[in-house]
Amino acid sequence: MKQYLITPACGKRLIGKAVAAHPAVLNALKHGTVVIVAGTTNGYAAEEILAHIGKKFASKKFFRGISLPPGRPVTKTGKLPDEGVFPGDVVIVKGTWQKGKTIFDIVDKLREGDVILKGANALDLVHKRAAVLIGDPKAGTIGAAMQAVVGRRVRLILPVGLEKRISGDMDALAEKLNQAGSSRARLWPVPGKVITELDAITLLTGATAELFAGGGVCGAEGSVWIAVSGKPKQMKAAGKILKAIIKEPNFEL
Repeated sequence: MKQYLITPACGKRLIGKAVAAHPAVLNALKHGTVVIVAGTTNGYAAEEILAHIGKKFASKKFFRGISLPPGRPVTKTGKLPDEGVFPGDVVIVKGTWQKGKTIFDIVDKLREGDVILKGANALDLVHKRAAVLIGDPKAGTIGAAMQAVVGRRVRLILPVGLEKRISGDMDALAEKLNQAGSSRARLWPVPGKVITELDAITLLTGATAELFAGGGVCGAEGSVWIAVSGKPKQMKAAGKILKAIIKEPNFEL
């Protein structure tokens, strides 16, 4: 068993690599459609997936809304003051990147075998569930995605970092946040395949990863300590991957 400290940025890169190697994603890249909904973690996934088909992608402004420290300007769709224009989600149809399109442009065409990648804001690690914060009165991108997920059995994958883990009953929390009179964002627990840093290590190497501590300062805020165990070949593969990404720079606008 070996121990590793993973920063949130390192975790995003690790998750991105795992999502790009997921069998459902690889199958949809070849035979169907992959929709990567804009978000910071999904930006790393988009980089890795598009690299798989020989395309480069800059994920710096690949978001609709993000959480910033107190005092920073509130974000609007895809940009901060004096920043660039929202580039759209990443839509890949049979290996071809449809630049400029969003999930709203493609959702009615999605069918079984297609894949939607959607980030999350809350993680129930015990039950492997995730929830999305809702600010839009029509439930935003997850509202559009669920039409295809429930209506047509499109696969929903939820890449989400361990720093977003919560305790308590996710459904009960959602009920409180969504009731009349509450302020700001709502919360929607959604069905889908959750992929955290722990799942990523298993998917990429076959090794087992466990969370055993967290926290840090001086750039390590939100970091997690994980314990990785497995067969020698698996441990070697895990060590190689983690060594390659361990100095991933923190996300910056």
